[in-house]
Amino acid sequence: MNVIIISRIIGFIFFGIIGAVIGTPINNFISSIWPANPLSVVSASIALGLILGAFGFLIAPWISIKPIQALRKIFNKASAHVLMSGLLGLIVGLITAALLAYPLSLLPQPFGGILPFVGVLLFGYLGIVLFVTRQNDFLSVIRGSSGKGLAKGSRTQGETEHRILVDTSAIIDGRIADIAKTGFLPGSLIIPRFVLNELQYVSDSADSMRRQRGRRGIEILAELQKGDSVPVTISDVDVEGVREVDDRLVILARQLSCPILTNDYNLNRIADLQGVQVLNINELANAVKTILMPGESLQMKIIQEGKEYGQGVGYMEDGTMVVIENGQHYLNQTIKVSVTKVLQTSAGRMIFAKPDNDK
Repeated sequence: MNVIIISRIIGFIFFGIIGAVIGTPINNFISSIWPANPLSVVSASIALGLILGAFGFLIAPWISIKPIQALRKIFNKASAHVLMSGLLGLIVGLITAALLAYPLSLLPQPFGGILPFVGVLLFGYLGIVLFVTRQNDFLSVIRGSSGKGLAKGSRTQGETEHRILVDTSAIIDGRIADIAKTGFLPGSLIIPRFVLNELQYVSDSADSMRRQRGRRGIEILAELQKGDSVPVTISDVDVEGVREVDDRLVILARQLSCPILTNDYNLNRIADLQGVQVLNINELANAVKTILMPGESLQMKIIQEGKEYGQGVGYMEDGTMVVIENGQHYLNQTIKVSVTKVLQTSAGRMIFAKPDNDK
């Protein structure tokens, strides 16, 4: 049954009972000022119960479900730091209001009865606003009060608690397992449940290529969990009201204040636009490729012909393509070549060289 219908039924029953209970005193009051009151006590209670029950039936979702849904949306968009700061500010504000409640209650009436309640609302609100808007300053004070002698240990603990959200493309790619073994990934890897579901969906695809990639991703994930190089956690935290996996990842990364590990170009762009840090494996691979300068020599096997006449093509161990001028004559041979030019493109790096025999 729909939640809204259930809330309406509960609202009808609750307000109906209230109407039936207050029907008797109201009918007695009407009879005292209007002796010819035609309603009996029972009929007045039933009538008022039906009226208030209908009223409760109409407004029940707006005083129960709608506020809760609005609060859930606010909480989903807010980060953990904001929520903790707001909770701490509320506690401090309520404690302050409790300390002032007794002195305020000694004031003449009606101030003595109203001001303590107003103080609870006012100081609770001020505490939340103050701690949320100045959360960075309070965190700095707390960290500074822990002592400089603990700086090294605290830094190590902070690095251990560092979290990285992992996208489906990074798991399927497979290089994440090798990167994790090197120790370059600080902290722990967080795999959201919806990413795991997408990986399962890809592995069950009717397309053989997609199915193979999905199963490879599951094997890589199992390898990461079995290894002890980096902790891997499957998280059930989700973002309600958002269907796209990329959007859910970006929102979750903002809530957790952590970066996203991905190979997806579109996700990279979306995250950058929203101020979320992205760790792109392709950019890392390009950054660690061997740097060659014009004039350097290397051994290269010519494995295919180039696009232009007389060119040969070979590949370095990191996958960088090397175009050798006049290399077609050395097809399937390993020769010594000299670098003549290095081009950096959006697709990667391309190296041009020529055989040393042609010098």
